[in-house]
Amino acid sequence: MAKKKISGGRIGVTTENIFPVIKQFLYSDHEIFLRELVANAVDATKKLKALAASGECKQELGDLKVRIVLDEKKKTLQVIDEGIGMTEEEVDKYINQIAFSSAGEFLEKYKDQIGSIIGHFGLGFYSAFMVSKKVTIDTLSWQEGAKAVKWSCDGSPEYELGESDKADRGTVITLYLDDDSKEYAEKGRIESLLQKYCKFMPVPVVFGKEQEWKDGKWVDTDRDKVINSVEPLWSRTPSEIKDEEYLSFYKALYPMNEDPLFWIHLNVDYPFNLTGILYFPKIKERMAIDRNKISLYCNQMFVTDHVDNIVPDFLTLLHGVIDSPDIPLNVSRSYLQSDANVKKISTYITKKVADRLEDIFKNEREALNSKWDNLKLFIEYGMLSDEKFCERALKFVLLKNTDGKYFSLDEYKTAVEPVQTDKDKKLVYLYATDTEKQYSFIEAAKNKGYDVLHLDCELDAHFVNLLEQKLADTRFARVDSDAIDRLIPKEDHKAPEMKEDERYDLENLFKAVLPKGNDYYVTGDRLGSEAAPILVTQNEFMRRYRDMSALGGGMNFYGEMPPSYNITVNLDNPLVEKILSDEAAQVAPQGELPPEADEKASEEEKKAAREAREAVRTAHRSDIEAFAGGNDLLHQIADLALLANGMLKGKDLAAFIERSQKVIRDRYAK
Repeated sequence: MAKKKISGGRIGVTTENIFPVIKQFLYSDHEIFLRELVANAVDATKKLKALAASGECKQELGDLKVRIVLDEKKKTLQVIDEGIGMTEEEVDKYINQIAFSSAGEFLEKYKDQIGSIIGHFGLGFYSAFMVSKKVTIDTLSWQEGAKAVKWSCDGSPEYELGESDKADRGTVITLYLDDDSKEYAEKGRIESLLQKYCKFMPVPVVFGKEQEWKDGKWVDTDRDKVINSVEPLWSRTPSEIKDEEYLSFYKALYPMNEDPLFWIHLNVDYPFNLTGILYFPKIKERMAIDRNKISLYCNQMFVTDHVDNIVPDFLTLLHGVIDSPDIPLNVSRSYLQSDANVKKISTYITKKVADRLEDIFKNEREALNSKWDNLKLFIEYGMLSDEKFCERALKFVLLKNTDGKYFSLDEYKTAVEPVQTDKDKKLVYLYATDTEKQYSFIEAAKNKGYDVLHLDCELDAHFVNLLEQKLADTRFARVDSDAIDRLIPKEDHKAPEMKEDERYDLENLFKAVLPKGNDYYVTGDRLGSEAAPILVTQNEFMRRYRDMSALGGGMNFYGEMPPSYNITVNLDNPLVEKILSDEAAQVAPQGELPPEADEKASEEEKKAAREAREAVRTAHRSDIEAFAGGNDLLHQIADLALLANGMLKGKDLAAFIERSQKVIRDRYAK
């Protein structure tokens, strides 16, 4: 058929030139054009099937497919379907009239939105001009007596509309790629885009031919290469799917990952439509977590893998797919946060996750125990960030002790309440963060009949705070935060009586042999003659809040403070008794301090009095430090305490080793 020009005209928009506007709007997302064109072709095919199912269309449908044809030499790309096609009137309506009134207003309103919105404003087809210098449409409607139509536009508001020689039903869109878009004239690039956006389209999408290895090279066969699965696993009925299929689908999505822990199949049609499969991945390194592993689809068309505005933040740790036509893709991200459907979907997904975990807790407890170490971070993160999930999780969250046993909160309370309730009727949960470094403290607790939890997750400082709020009359104490008898006090503790100058001497004596740069609070106590001479601990409150600050807990004040340690000197220990006896014999008493100035004294007199008192103290402190510097026994017991806490390093560690070797030589080499 000879081509005959029927008409020409200007595209119906309220801006002088729509094409630069489109290119500006989607500048960083040009690749989206292929998804939009294939989606239109799929829609046209599905509409034809619907017409045939209703009996309206009597034609033989044939094997309906969408074909992508690339000519790398000519730099043309075609999207071909055998769907409903268009009449001349329909081309004029759907192509020549763009469905918005003001491009400038549109861009301002949706400036932070991804390219996925274009299909919802009649812009799907026009995305072709992001990469093309010319676009043509050859189309023949399914309607009886329809004539084929050819539309052509070179990227200006002018178009040509005429007859086409197309003989079969459907539409061929041909893109003449511009010089800035040469990458889309490469087979590998097109195939990767089809795999990304069209992998699960509901109509077969064909690109090229299947290949086989022959005579030392890959050659085309006569079989079409279909790049998509038209019935993805999430669209099927869960009861019909075997575990092997769920695992196989996961491997197809994430080929390099280990098998997931378990999964949840989402399937709801009221009050919104949502399907999908969410997998709980096995987390190897807790701080190297892959986010953005949930892919969002709309009617099996890939939209994005950034679902942080659609699912709660803690659920972005999961992997899988969500498919919903009810998530508004044509609005800004800020609007997503307040959209009613999005909120319902987010709530539903959270509930389904909680339901699944509770079901495993009740019916597959051993499986939950075995997977808990990998689930722990996810559960704690969810409890800390989502109040509704937290209330549900209190039923199935597990605690693990240093013997590797797992308990629910109720089970653990029952197990330790008889022994670990203090004098104030508070239940004390002891915990360790490092079973190797805190071994001696753990053993001391066990020797008292106490149980010790193993809390080694990065979020545990925040998590124990949360549990203290949720569990009545309960507190947590790290096993190395105090002497074992003071961690769970059974009666009021009475500190040994010491005079002020005795406390002053004790503090300065032991500070003299401790590493500089830290804060130390030195006290004397009676821990028994068999207990260590010095106990180094960190205050539970200060240490916990420093840990929370380090993880970004909004408590930078604590993070900026130097480490603080409690130094408990065991006055019952024979070695301490000897050191204090030697110190009393070799260091003259401080003597009486000059009196403080009278309140009515002048500022100069007050200053002089303070300086006189400080001079006496400084001289006495210098004597104490001199004694400490030459006392190997004092250095040795201090270094042993530091070594037990992993605090002896560098020059101090070398000095300790040399001193220990000297003691051994003096004792055994004679």
